[in-house]
Amino acid sequence: MAEPLFRKLDCLMLKAADLDAGIAFYTDALGHRVIWRSQVAVGLAMPDTDAELVLHTQLGPEANLLVADADDAFDRFVAAGGREIRRPFDIPIGRCAVVMDPQGNVLVMLDQSKGKLDADGQLIVTAP
Repeated sequence: MAEPLFRKLDCLMLKAADLDAGIAFYTDALGHRVIWRSQVAVGLAMPDTDAELVLHTQLGPEANLLVADADDAFDRFVAAGGREIRRPFDIPIGRCAVVMDPQGNVLVMLDQSKGKLDADGQLIVTAP
């Protein structure tokens, strides 16, 4: 039996046309804590997992699945009968690919080959 392709859920990404309103709703009304912020997105903590709830002004909704290597995962997924939506590409934390399974589910696979996001004391993303 092959080693599982997906390591864990990295994040649930939701679209937020107004990032500040989204932050207010998920923090003030629902109790989530901001762990990082950029100009287009904010990461929120969930207490029972290290997976993040991410609000994004340009992307979403989507579930991002962590893989060891996005390029290898893409090749393996397509070879197994999945369909290519977007070949692997660079993202700030590593590499990402978008695929579709035989049932029509679109999956976003990413690795953290460049490291996790770092934030300063104001929770603004500083690296990678």
